[in-house]
Amino acid sequence: MQLLSLAEEIENLILTCVPQSHKVAKYGGTLFTVYPDEKEGQFCGVFIRQNHVQLSFSQGAKLTDDKCILRGTGKYRRHINITSRDGIDFAYIERLLVDASEIKNVR
Repeated sequence: MQLLSLAEEIENLILTCVPQSHKVAKYGGTLFTVYPDEKEGQFCGVFIRQNHVQLSFSQGAKLTDDKCILRGTGKYRRHINITSRDGIDFAYIERLLVDASEIKNVR
């Protein structure tokens, strides 16, 4: 239940700092998009895993990550694995979310 609460808190953070975003249940989690009519319009997603909540950025490779908290080596996606509320730099994650929401998915 702790991970569910953490996931809900992250989802609320996304809706607060990117209020024009829309939630879409997909791939076993929640995707967020500012382009609801476009198939690939999502900018991030929240997924509950076995031991953490993953905040995934669709175009994470394009984000400036000064604190080097984004993980992943794929061509586009990057993610943050969050195990608890402790130690989360919410202001930094807010900036990543806002920046991610402004990137148009072009592949």
